[in-house]
Amino acid sequence: MAKKRKRRRSWNIMSNVTACISTTMVLILLGIIVFGASMADTLERTLKENFTVNVLLDDHISNGEAYSLQTDLRRMPYTKHVRYISKEKATRIQAETLGSDPAEFLGSSPIPASFEIHLKADYACNDSLDRFMPELQKAGGVMDVDYPKDLVAKVNENFRQVSVVLLVIALLLGFVSLSLINNTMRLSIARRRHSIQIMKLIGAKWSFIRRPFLGSALRMGLLAGLLADGIIYACIAALCSWDEGFATLVSPMVLGVTMGSVVVAGLLLTLVCAYFSVNRHLYMTREEAILY
Repeated sequence: MAKKRKRRRSWNIMSNVTACISTTMVLILLGIIVFGASMADTLERTLKENFTVNVLLDDHISNGEAYSLQTDLRRMPYTKHVRYISKEKATRIQAETLGSDPAEFLGSSPIPASFEIHLKADYACNDSLDRFMPELQKAGGVMDVDYPKDLVAKVNENFRQVSVVLLVIALLLGFVSLSLINNTMRLSIARRRHSIQIMKLIGAKWSFIRRPFLGSALRMGLLAGLLADGIIYACIAALCSWDEGFATLVSPMVLGVTMGSVVVAGLLLTLVCAYFSVNRHLYMTREEAILY
């Protein structure tokens, strides 16, 4: 009898370990989905904030007018950063790019001083550019305003298409993940279906019967979530050490959203799946449980 009880205990432990490993693998898949979506959003914002608007200044603008214009630009809602490029510096940059100084054969440099404006990500779209740029062109001391309108439109369109694809993939993988966790919990609880029927026969309340199963599911979800977080973090750390460019995109916000989502998903999915799996057996008759 003792040997049989010991064998049953070992079988239950192995079943719980298997269910925890299965749940961990599914949560890793969910974590990859969340991390990819967060990275795509961060990459989109980074690209948009690298768009620049070049405000070309009139050669006759005074230092006071230039300073006043720079102050006004910094106050604009679309401005993330403003950098002043003097006529001499712009000429030197152009000379390094072309390999020759245009002032040598023209007598003077045709390149004006300018302000380089880095846009906020929310304003890097053609609607905002069409709204604010005409007003900027009318400002005193401004000769012209140059901005990559076609490039902005192309990038926004590409990211919209990528977002739709990612959403479809996330929905499909989310459905698969939910199905896998649900099957894992159903198999785990089905092994104890006779215990559920015995507790029903002695008159135990359904809430009392559910409690240990839900508690076990919460513990499993938490453990699986922490294990999945550890594996995901190790993979991210390895990628960051391998590629410094990748590391610049992995912000604390991205890590926090990914890790938090995995733990929350582990708790909620295991709890919900366990609840409905237990209810399934509670509604069964003794005969149905034997044949299940």
